[in-house]
Amino acid sequence: MTDRRTQLAENLARVEDRIASACAAAGRAREEVTLIVVTKTYPASDVRILHGLGVRHVAENRDQDAAPKAAECADLSLTWHFVGQLQTNKVRSVAGYADFVQSVDRVKLVTALSAAAVREGRELGCLVQVALDAESGERGVRGGVAPDGIEELAAAVDSSPGLRLDGLMTVAPLAGPYAGRRRAAFDRLMEISSRLRADHPAANMVSAGMSSDLEDAVAAGATHVRIGTAVLGVRPRLG
Repeated sequence: MTDRRTQLAENLARVEDRIASACAAAGRAREEVTLIVVTKTYPASDVRILHGLGVRHVAENRDQDAAPKAAECADLSLTWHFVGQLQTNKVRSVAGYADFVQSVDRVKLVTALSAAAVREGRELGCLVQVALDAESGERGVRGGVAPDGIEELAAAVDSSPGLRLDGLMTVAPLAGPYAGRRRAAFDRLMEISSRLRADHPAANMVSAGMSSDLEDAVAAGATHVRIGTAVLGVRPRLG
């Protein structure tokens, strides 16, 4: 365990240096960017080590892994983000532990999340997932709504009990006009965020950037970066 703690501490320090350098290069304060460590496929013991190292935001993308992990770490002061594509039959479980759902991409999901949040007596922060590889009316390869569907979805979240519209999330697309153009993709997300905030001023979270492209996300203006591999190591293959 000591070796694992040392490994995670070193990785975390390297990521922290990258974020700090990216903020300095962009003329931003380090405090403007929140690090979310994506702990998917890794055990609760790693989450405990990360908490001991100062991490307070963690993310998961599969409820069957996240629910027991969150329960095992319930004694820790952690903010849990759900970042994966979410099926409505998993919503009740996710609403029991997640503080934020970053992958809201359809009205049916908004309705289910609202009902579950009210049932749990909780308020869930919601980010609309933007798919920059999707045509009008379609969902992205990795989930998300096409840009022209964002306002309708945001309005649905904003008017739903138990939900709070907090902002936008995206994953740099592998196809479409922004494939291979991560900085351009994140700049586009910031443009969309600016328009959204004109009608929803409190929706100022912008979640973008992962291990390979956090610098581009910070340069564009992201408020949250989601880092997995660079902190926890190369993920084991799921069999």
